[in-house]
Amino acid sequence: MYIIAGLGNPGKQYEGTRHNIGWQVIDALADKHGIRVLENKFKGLIGKGMIHGEKVILAKPLTYMNLSGECIGELVNYFKIDETCELIVIADDISLDVGFIRMRKKGSAGGHNGLKNIIAHLGHENFIRMKMGVGDKPAGYDLADYVLGHFNKEENEILAESKKNAVLAIETILSDGIDKAMNLYNTKKEKKAPKAEEA
Repeated sequence: MYIIAGLGNPGKQYEGTRHNIGWQVIDALADKHGIRVLENKFKGLIGKGMIHGEKVILAKPLTYMNLSGECIGELVNYFKIDETCELIVIADDISLDVGFIRMRKKGSAGGHNGLKNIIAHLGHENFIRMKMGVGDKPAGYDLADYVLGHFNKEENEILAESKKNAVLAIETILSDGIDKAMNLYNTKKEKKAPKAEEA
């Protein structure tokens, strides 16, 4: 059994924000596989189903981002999964350009408060995480305001494709393992060329 959790914040005002990209991936995965993520348990919304022959629990923590570990910890303890290989956490990442995906088997929180809280509740950082690029904040922006802001039209068009790839990557983890998924779907941040001076 796998627990696949997308991080985000509950409430209408947070729908479609950068910080809620994890929820969007869960919604895309649920839609594709006919799983209803509506049951309010373990401090989150959960849905049970099958993907590629594997039992899965899709989860959207309702604790607000900074306390995501409360929901994840309860799920892991109740269903007694091996979180080092059967837990997949999807989160936003400002160090990756919009549309880029980076999966890792373990690692630090990298300044992400949701991941930090999950690590604190599990007592270790050895779990699969999928980082969805939301782009770096522009100079002068407050970080909290930026990640709680919405994508523009062009970014949403790019995200539509990256969410499809995220779903395919999760399916690959379930069918062929994390190594194959990383080889197929991890994208590296490209160094952007400086903008030409306007004449």
